[in-house]
Amino acid sequence: MSSDSARAQSSPSAPLGSADTPMPLLAIRSAIGGILMGLANLVPGISGGTMLLAAGVYPAFISAIADLSTLKIRARGLITIGVIAGSAGLAILLLAGTLKDLVVTQRWLMYSAFIGLTLGGVPLVWKLARPASPALYGGAIVAFGLMVLMQLGGDTRGGGEHSLFLLGMSGLAGASAMILPGVSGGYLLLLLGQYENILGAIDQIKEALLGDAGLNLALLEEAAWVVVPVGIGVVVGVVGVSNLLKWLLERYAKATLGALLGLLFGAVVGLWPFQMPVEPKVGDVIKGQVVAAETIAEIEQDDWELARFEPTGSQVATSLALILGGLIVTLGIARIGGDSESEDAA
Repeated sequence: MSSDSARAQSSPSAPLGSADTPMPLLAIRSAIGGILMGLANLVPGISGGTMLLAAGVYPAFISAIADLSTLKIRARGLITIGVIAGSAGLAILLLAGTLKDLVVTQRWLMYSAFIGLTLGGVPLVWKLARPASPALYGGAIVAFGLMVLMQLGGDTRGGGEHSLFLLGMSGLAGASAMILPGVSGGYLLLLLGQYENILGAIDQIKEALLGDAGLNLALLEEAAWVVVPVGIGVVVGVVGVSNLLKWLLERYAKATLGALLGLLFGAVVGLWPFQMPVEPKVGDVIKGQVVAAETIAEIEQDDWELARFEPTGSQVATSLALILGGLIVTLGIARIGGDSESEDAA
């Protein structure tokens, strides 16, 4: 057996079952992993797949999705998917508004933390990818280049225009983050200009269901025009990406894992922390509309253009501290059952 084939067998694609893990322990890990994945999908720079890997349920999740998509119905897989999806959905529903506000109002602080959280995923993917090979380096370089190109062509606003097609593509982006360690769905949503739009809609659902005024059907309908196409994209993406990843890891393990590493480092490039929203001026064009003196006060801060600024010494020090803190957090999470799960999958 070649070294690449051997590595493929130790990767998340094989055997993927975690069949020896007792069901109660798998359910607990699934709940922890689901909460972490939900938070990761809200935070640009953090990969939901990385969080599942850290919690020790990534192989079981990929296996369950692949089985379900081919109509192999197993109770163990259904429970794993249900617990992960339920806990992730609850985390997203309760915290979407808070994280959106923090990103809009404290962008440079949040981005600094996101960089550390992202870099913390590098050792996790490297552990699967080693030893290095030309295919590994090639995949990493190509993926890194693609991420840099995406960042250069990304929307400079937090909340861009949205259409049903773009929202569906955003759902596909979110799905990739659930499946691929190292890929941040929140970051891809930022590049698509849909981050604040989607988190705002999720927060609207929470307000419509749990607000002081009781059930608000009008607000719920407004949010549904955003959330439903995103949800369809997520479902299609989870099924498609999980089966594609399984196929790629079985046949091109080194190149695929190298691409994951490239995506991780490429995400950091787009998270330059020292940028801030700039208040619009009369004559600016935002969401296809020319800003007028009568409407300038109605433009929400998440639609303002972003501009880089020269940081002070204290801001640089604070940013470095947050990067280190985020790195420590992700590495710490990786110790929650990660090693034992690798043994289960060996």
